[in-house]
Amino acid sequence: MEKKNIDWENLGFGYIKTDYRYVSDYKNGAWNEGGLIEDDKVVISECACVLQYAQTVFEGLKAYTTEDGRIVTFRPDLNAERMIQSAERLEMPVFPADRFVDAVTQTVKANAAYVPPYGSGATLYIRPYMFGSNAVIGVKPADEYQFRVFTTPVGHYFKGGVKPLTIRVCDFDRAAPHGTGHIKAGLNYAMSLHAIVDAHQKGYDENMYLDAATRKKVEETGGANFLFVTKDNTVVTPKSNSILPSITRRSLIHVAEEYLGLKVEEREVYLDEVEDFAECGLCGTAAVISPVGKIVDHGKEIFLPSGMHEMGPVTKKLYDTLTGIQMGRIEAPEGWIHVIE
Repeated sequence: MEKKNIDWENLGFGYIKTDYRYVSDYKNGAWNEGGLIEDDKVVISECACVLQYAQTVFEGLKAYTTEDGRIVTFRPDLNAERMIQSAERLEMPVFPADRFVDAVTQTVKANAAYVPPYGSGATLYIRPYMFGSNAVIGVKPADEYQFRVFTTPVGHYFKGGVKPLTIRVCDFDRAAPHGTGHIKAGLNYAMSLHAIVDAHQKGYDENMYLDAATRKKVEETGGANFLFVTKDNTVVTPKSNSILPSITRRSLIHVAEEYLGLKVEEREVYLDEVEDFAECGLCGTAAVISPVGKIVDHGKEIFLPSGMHEMGPVTKKLYDTLTGIQMGRIEAPEGWIHVIE
């Protein structure tokens, strides 16, 4: 298929309308057959539950062109599982996992001309989401819902590509211990908007959120999990019930253990031990891994030994191996790569 005339290598991380999107409606206790449409507009009641009470969940994954020219996605079954968990937590109907993967497949295939070519550094971002669509004025779950999938070609998540970030220890809380931090709900991200705007205005790339109960333990940023490397090359990731279970983080842990032979620890990470780590990165679908060069804790600057100019050596091996798997240069574990065409 002939690709669209897009400057792939200079794409930012923004929305570009593609030709097709998938839509399925839930009414009278069941999802309809669903299918692809061309119209990108969503028409709902002014009193729709999503507008009044933020009853919405979403996912994010990418489609890639591999070295041998195939279009693939990475572990979409895990995105399907996570959306099910998110929907259940917000009293929304479950969209079946097999239908989720099929919807993603249909949408990517229909928009194949927008999947960036191999080696461009760009990808096709896929956004499945679900929301309460009927009018609700009392505080209760909606009765009708819509599940949709759209795609958009994107470049690097952070401006300037892969370079070490400066982050700050944030005074705002991201999630409560028994709240919704472990699901991918729109309301969690709305809560983080003021904090990230404030961080950017003060010259920081991101926030480091601490646990709300003690404010002593590292949790995550507004949109990514933390990954640390000790001076003896042990990979450490924070463990908490209010952290989103990142698919990228789980994949990196497997890569660290099975591909690179590294020791991995998933445990509570205390703020006062951060200065002892050799490397730090933020991991998630959008950026895979973004290295962190400096953490600022209320005026105290913590410089990671890996520096402000490039990824640390272990972080780079993790990044290169995982992206190699995604792009088809390295053999993937069974079930990780879902071929579109």
